[in-house]
Amino acid sequence: MAMEHIHIERDGPVGTLVIDRPDRFNSMDVETARDFRKAGLQLARAADVRCVIVRGTNGIFCSGADLKYIRAQGSPQDFGYLRPDGTAAPPGFGDSFKEILEYIHSTISEIKRAPKPFIAAVDGVAAAGGFGIAMACDLVFASDRATFEWAYHKTGLTGAESSTFFLPRLIGLRMAMGLVLLNPRLGAAEAKDLRLINDVFPRQQFDADVMAIAQRIAAGPTKAYAVAKSLINQAAGVDQLDYHLDEELQHLVRSADGPDFSDGLNAFFDKRAAVFEGEG
Repeated sequence: MAMEHIHIERDGPVGTLVIDRPDRFNSMDVETARDFRKAGLQLARAADVRCVIVRGTNGIFCSGADLKYIRAQGSPQDFGYLRPDGTAAPPGFGDSFKEILEYIHSTISEIKRAPKPFIAAVDGVAAAGGFGIAMACDLVFASDRATFEWAYHKTGLTGAESSTFFLPRLIGLRMAMGLVLLNPRLGAAEAKDLRLINDVFPRQQFDADVMAIAQRIAAGPTKAYAVAKSLINQAAGVDQLDYHLDEELQHLVRSADGPDFSDGLNAFFDKRAAVFEGEG
């Protein structure tokens, strides 16, 4: 079945997963998150794919879950399985996040287990869930117009999509707390200085530069790379990732059912500052 907003491209042994929903800033509703998982699993498990690139379109990498969709609380077709007895939806927006994050978290877990490198090619905005997806990849390259932003706390959320797991491992506890609590919007050069990403390339040749790296990796000893990836992940404690992803999901769902997120969501669409009471 064709996927509407997620595409797979092939260039020899390199597979590319494209997030293509530019009218919603490459954010994900349930269908897009489900297709993201399908494409991620397909590329992770295909024996003839030796390296994978994850990228967005139109100067956007990904902005995480679709807040407009969340505000509308999805649809009965999407979320009915969460209430099999036919009970009404509880107050809040937790249900609207749950399935989206389950698909994204499953894909992140697959990326880390895959016996091949995954490269995030960030050309433009990577915020909230998009930030987390990029950080979960094995290598991250950015164009000179890329920006990185934690963003969850803008709407009173707690963080998910692996971001609270990988941030302290990538940049250390103190800097991770700074990004979470102060939420700066980082340019590509700043992200490289913090060691969040591997390198920055000019936007005019960005796709070609990233593809050249992916092709070089794909031509290398990929079985040895797979073992090295597994050992490095083991050394970094990535065997705890699935447990942590579940913790992130449960906490974010609870925060989405609270009053702080309700006001934060309204403030986001009203283009005003949220008033947080420290609840939820």
